Amino acid sequence: MPSSFGTTLTVTVFGQSHSEAIGCVIDGLPSGLTIDQDALATFSARRAPGRMPWDTPRLESDSFRVLSGLTSKSVTCGAPIALLIENSDARSSDYDRTNSVFRPGHADFSAWKKWHGRQDAYGGGQFSGRLTAPLCLAGGIALQALEHQGTQIAAHVQSAAGIADEPFDAFSNNSQAQVHLEHQIAALHDGRIISTINQEAGEKLTAALMEIRAEGDTIGGLVECVATGFPAGVGSPLFDGLESRISQAIFSIPAVKGIEFGLGFRVSEARGSFNNDPYEIRNGQPQPATNNAGGILGGISTGAPLLFSCVFKPVPSISLPQQSVDYTSNEETTLQVHGRHDTCVALRAVPVVEGMTALVLLDALLSYPAEPKRNPYEE
Repeated sequence: MPSSFGTTLTVTVFGQSHSEAIGCVIDGLPSGLTIDQDALATFSARRAPGRMPWDTPRLESDSFRVLSGLTSKSVTCGAPIALLIENSDARSSDYDRTNSVFRPGHADFSAWKKWHGRQDAYGGGQFSGRLTAPLCLAGGIALQALEHQGTQIAAHVQSAAGIADEPFDAFSNNSQAQVHLEHQIAALHDGRIISTINQEAGEKLTAALMEIRAEGDTIGGLVECVATGFPAGVGSPLFDGLESRISQAIFSIPAVKGIEFGLGFRVSEARGSFNNDPYEIRNGQPQPATNNAGGILGGISTGAPLLFSCVFKPVPSISLPQQSVDYTSNEETTLQVHGRHDTCVALRAVPVVEGMTALVLLDALLSYPAEPKRNPYEE
């Protein structure tokens, strides 16, 4: 089963939800990059469980150890970076019954059909969102590398429980929209509890989550992500296009069920005269005047803000009775899940989306950079 992704920059994830530790190995980072480990810990803490009443009560600090790849001054040396997170609050007894009863909405049934009961079922094993913790660390390092060359990545909860947040101002692609977008990104980085641009939306979502949790249920959500300052001409057509690579990475986050770029599925009802982004000369260079394409054409970046949204399904583990099957007796039964789970996974997934996007964009910069201009007649 593949546990690695990337072309020039590769990431390998190891561990399970209830194993002694989880971690990742990052290979292909250039040497000489200074890593701010305090900033990395702060970024990782945004994903850590147990901070809010609608989170899973599983208390994991997600503190990490760097095993290799950095000098004593936290500078990359060219060797693979290995990061380790110890699991300190796994409670496997919560899963004694689900070892034989399929949890609706989880991968229990499909994993059982593939591995015939030999899979690790505790906490979801390799399918668990717990594995996004080391991905967050790898992504946090990629974010720092991209920031050095002027690229910023931010995400927010675009909607959940029927409550919509203010969208990123990334479609106009003019100077006024760029300034507004910068302010939106800055607001998301001010340490707010829920990643919404509009604080009133965050307050309404807080109240809705508490009601849903009290009912023993869960809810899905939509996360919007934007990357600014990413240069034009990066990427590749066909199978290694930016949309293809970002989609693969985002779909590796547990509970993601869909993704759209730019105007997305709304283009099904749009005319070409509206959807097409015209061009203009700005600062002496041709640039898209609007950004319905979401910053990507033909798998290659246009220099406009790279914009996409991804949808998360409701957490399958709910305390309400659900119909299932006990596969040891081959009999139908009723299951109530009593483990520790989130009410809306989209909230803690926001930094994971940012990190996975950073890994793809940094890999693309290293693998498929924009080619320098040259005149063949001057050779």
